[in-house]
Amino acid sequence: MVHEIRTPMEPAEILARAKQFFAERVPHNAAYPEQEGPMFLTLRGQGGEEIALAVAEEDGVRRVRGSTLFYDQALARFLHTLPRASMVAP
Repeated sequence: MVHEIRTPMEPAEILARAKQFFAERVPHNAAYPEQEGPMFLTLRGQGGEEIALAVAEEDGVRRVRGSTLFYDQALARFLHTLPRASMVAP
């Protein structure tokens, strides 16, 4: 399933928080970085299951999109920890 959110956070901070969240806050099914770049991160966990995150600039905010099969609930929880971008343009 694909999840998406818009946030004012910088890409490096988003990806750093994702690494920490999936290593520490999902204790029985932790996932760890496999590949990463300045705007993306893939994590690998139990049984080889994958979490893919990408960050894109859009209208002055960042759109964070994540996809996974096994970590669906944890991915949704992580995205809800990020501050939301305002729905109203300044």
